[in-house]
Amino acid sequence: MTDTHIDAHGHGQAHAGPKHPYHLVDPSPWPIVGSIAAGSLAAGAVLFMHGYGWWLMAIGFIAVLATMAVWWRDVIREATFEGLHTPVVQLGLRYGMALFIASEVMFFSAFFWAFFSSALFPAEGVWPPKGIHPFDPFEFP
Repeated sequence: MTDTHIDAHGHGQAHAGPKHPYHLVDPSPWPIVGSIAAGSLAAGAVLFMHGYGWWLMAIGFIAVLATMAVWWRDVIREATFEGLHTPVVQLGLRYGMALFIASEVMFFSAFFWAFFSSALFPAEGVWPPKGIHPFDPFEFP
């Protein structure tokens, strides 16, 4: 009798290990839980700014922190105890983090470039530009 492993798609394999060095993650509830928590935090911030109290914002903030904690707990468990982060996966994580940091550098460079460009060298912008006669929005054109 052979040791046959049946994968999630119903295909049998003669061995229990995958034929690739990648980690295929299991379905996780944390993305939807995190999005609900972030939505609660945003809605709570809006309600707080309109004078309806701080309770929903606090609940949303705590829920976001809790979601981050349990999500990273799962990632650490997969990496250390289950040993699913192979060298190829670790290299991909490093590349992903490097690209994320590079994109943040580019975003903030562009943001501050535009800010200081408009602050230090104003174009004396007037709206509407000279020579343009706009329609009055309170009457028919």
